Amino acid sequence: MPPRPDARPGGAAPVRSAARARSGPRPRVARFTPAERWIHRTTAVLLGVCVASAACLYLPQLAELVGRRVLVVTVHEWTGILTPVPTLLGLASRAFRADLSRLNRFGPHDRRWLRSALRRDRSDGARPAGKFNAGQKLYAAYISGAVLVMAGTGLLMWFTGLAPLVWRTSATFVHDWLALAVGVVLLGHIGMALGDPEARRGMRTGTVDQEWAAHEHPLWRTGEDRDR
Repeated sequence: MPPRPDARPGGAAPVRSAARARSGPRPRVARFTPAERWIHRTTAVLLGVCVASAACLYLPQLAELVGRRVLVVTVHEWTGILTPVPTLLGLASRAFRADLSRLNRFGPHDRRWLRSALRRDRSDGARPAGKFNAGQKLYAAYISGAVLVMAGTGLLMWFTGLAPLVWRTSATFVHDWLALAVGVVLLGHIGMALGDPEARRGMRTGTVDQEWAAHEHPLWRTGEDRDR
């Protein structure tokens, strides 16, 4: 019988089998717990509906297309009030509290990451990051503060008896312009997510590729970001 084309001399393992062994499942590491993914998804849905309903209230073309302004106002008000709730409930999760602690720390490696990002420097080692990079930390801080301000100004606009007219007028001004800024930042966040499939997979499944983690968040697995 003639030798198989994929066989090696001396009875070595077939080349094809060796190639399959080398191309087996890539190792993955846990990144987010089910509770953290639930918090992210629920907050994303609430904030998305809030922004979409705001657009229907302020853009005449959408307002005419959707109609039923009273219903849209009600949806906008309640989604705005409920947006912080998943985060508040998530405080019961130890893993979520630990990640909040990481997000609240800004160390020298984060400043280096920002400088490299501004210079568009993507060379190896130019953007050191822990579990969250500096851009993610700034985004989390901005959205958290914006949601609280939007909720506070929204309540003044909703319950007109809570404050005098001048306060409500100021609240309306802040609410409207901050809503526009939040929409722009959200679009940027979505754009960054679309450009990083592995980051999306981590939020969807809870695990990420080990090589991706080592390249994008080199200080995370080593724990070096905890003391900075």
